[in-house]
Amino acid sequence: MTRTFWIMLGLIVVIGGGFASMLSFGNGSAPAAVEREAGEAAPAEGSTSASPGRLAVPVIGVRAGAIADSWDDARGDGTRGHRGTDIMAPRGTVVVAAAPGRVEKLFDSTLGGITLYVRSHDRHWTYYYAHLAGYAAGVSEGMAVKTGDHLGYVGDTGDAGPGNYHLHFAVTRTKPQDRWWQGEDVNPYPLLAGTRASR
Repeated sequence: MTRTFWIMLGLIVVIGGGFASMLSFGNGSAPAAVEREAGEAAPAEGSTSASPGRLAVPVIGVRAGAIADSWDDARGDGTRGHRGTDIMAPRGTVVVAAAPGRVEKLFDSTLGGITLYVRSHDRHWTYYYAHLAGYAAGVSEGMAVKTGDHLGYVGDTGDAGPGNYHLHFAVTRTKPQDRWWQGEDVNPYPLLAGTRASR
């Protein structure tokens, strides 16, 4: 064998070794970052984020600056405070996901009418959409949604009152074991408007 042969063989071994070092030969399980939803940060062990961060306005065509802070306004003839933000829009206006998560519950109630609950992937936040005219085609419990995905349509169902078309949007801070109706109410206005609450 010639000297040229040994040089060529040595180069092949070095190049092959370099290529092999770029490959991963693990146990076949996906890394934790891949198992989470795309774009979702890994939560610290046992932590609950203080805020879900800035939320997208969940009604198409409504600017954040056009939303009023209606948190704790009197409702039910003054027997209770308003626990959400009302976003006024014409009947049938498209309602979209304000944040990513999973549709946890489709529900029809006396107060909220046709409603939808989306739970964040870390299960620390629930987003509530109420007074809908109906759900978007294909929306079902358990389905994953991204910010901006079509959920339903603005309506006046429940106790909204005929012709009072708006989306009642609410946010609750939850523990992972909480059910869809449980949690601590949080004023969604600053999360939507990107400002401090006005009250």
